[in-house]
Amino acid sequence: MSQKAIVLDEKAIHRALTRIAHEIIEKNKGIEGCIVVGIRTRGSYLAKRLAERIKKIEGTKIPVGELDITLYRDDLSRKAADRDPLVKGSNIPCDINNKKVILVDDVLYTGRTVRAALDALVDIGRPSAVQLAVLVDRGHRELPIRADYVGKNIPTSSSERIVVELLEVDKKEQVSIHEK
Repeated sequence: MSQKAIVLDEKAIHRALTRIAHEIIEKNKGIEGCIVVGIRTRGSYLAKRLAERIKKIEGTKIPVGELDITLYRDDLSRKAADRDPLVKGSNIPCDINNKKVILVDDVLYTGRTVRAALDALVDIGRPSAVQLAVLVDRGHRELPIRADYVGKNIPTSSSERIVVELLEVDKKEQVSIHEK
C-alpha cells in the first residue's frame, strides 16, 4: 500500500475539529443534554478532542464516552475465522436515555461501522437523538447513513484507502490517501 497524498495535516485536522465543535453547539443550541461518544479506536480520541474544544467554547464540560462495536460488526464471523476478536468494552460515563448522543468516528465509508454503533447504543439505552460526526467522509455508502458533521469530504475510488493517523495512536497527525 503506497501513499498517494496527504489530504489533511495536523493544522487542518485541528481546524476541522474546531469547526465541528462549533457546529455541534449551534445545532443543539448549546450542549445541554448532549454526550459525545467515540467509536473505538480513533473515534474515541477524536471525541475527547471535540469535548475539549466544546468546553473551551462553552465553558462547560460535556460527557465523553467510548463505544466498542467489536461484537456488533456484521463481518465478525469472517474476522473471527482469523483470530478471536479483541473486545475492549464500552465506557459510557452517564445514562444515555433521552440524551442527544453525538457519535464520533474517523472515516465514514460504507456505513456499516455506524450501523454497528447504533446497535450497540440501543443495547445501552434509548437516546432522544443520535448525530454523527466524522473527520472524513469518503463516499461509497452501502447503507442509508449520512454524517451530520463532516471535517472533510474526500471522494475516493474503491482502489484507494483513507488512512487517519493520530498522535495518541500513531505518533503522527495526518490523513492520507493510499493505493491498495
